[in-house]
Amino acid sequence: MRIFFHSLLLVFGAAQAFGQSVTPSPDNIRKHISYLASDKMKGRGTGSKENEKAAKYVAKQFKKYHLLPKGTEGYYQPFTAKIRRIVVPDSIREARNVIGFLDNGAQYTIVIGAHFDHLGLGRQGSSKAEKPEGQIHNGADDNASGVAGLLELARYFSGNDKKEPYNFLFIAFGAEELGLVGSRFFVNNPTLPLADINFMSNMDMIGRYDPNRGVGIGGYGTSAEWPAIFKDVKSDTKFFTDNAGSGGSDHGSFYAKQIPVLFFHTGGHDDYHKPTDDAEKIDANAEAGILGIQIKLIENAMLLPKLKFTEVK
Repeated sequence: MRIFFHSLLLVFGAAQAFGQSVTPSPDNIRKHISYLASDKMKGRGTGSKENEKAAKYVAKQFKKYHLLPKGTEGYYQPFTAKIRRIVVPDSIREARNVIGFLDNGAQYTIVIGAHFDHLGLGRQGSSKAEKPEGQIHNGADDNASGVAGLLELARYFSGNDKKEPYNFLFIAFGAEELGLVGSRFFVNNPTLPLADINFMSNMDMIGRYDPNRGVGIGGYGTSAEWPAIFKDVKSDTKFFTDNAGSGGSDHGSFYAKQIPVLFFHTGGHDDYHKPTDDAEKIDANAEAGILGIQIKLIENAMLLPKLKFTEVK
């Protein structure tokens, strides 16, 4: 009986291990967004205690997935951000990027990014609300959704039992809402040589999928190799491409340094930069599908040598 029971335990343990999939999980996406976009986080405004808590949350996940710290202070890359859109007494604010590295011993590295800051209590000057000051701007779609995607991709590539032919640098950018400050700081003060970056993939607002529109994927024109990489990618999640490599999110900082980019975005909506951008409005199942597309594209790209940059005319 003991031998039989021991065998059952082994079989059950193997089944449990097999069932622990690293594919993107809607439940994980909901968990991350529910935390980051809760009222307790008070909108994650740059320089706030809650923004610092969000950075610590990301760093904790990076550590959980055994990513190596690749900031200048552990996982963190501190910098100073300035509010320019509106005159406020504390216009100079301390901020940080959060950076984790998956070292596969490769020559080149793929950067995956998303910004974790939002508008806080509506005093940064870019709210669309009529009377924004004092209202919590939770930023569930913008951009807790992208951070959730960043963390799920970190979990996937660190836990898929493959030694990929490229390294990965996962970056949660600070102060994006103040003018791409965190990503600009990184590309001007990189913690690995920019020449070693294959391409950068950015997620900003990927939580409000509209099946009639689909998810837009920008950056298609930033390398002549992208069409071949996209060619055989099929998904139940509708998507379309756009050539542009610049634009109002962090991939633009990398494009400006002549690095190929991709940009995932489910489009604007009535809650954009308003206190009504809340977690319950996120489509986590569709976001998991969007991450599945991104994984396929990255895996296809890893079959090729380092991509060559193309300027979009």
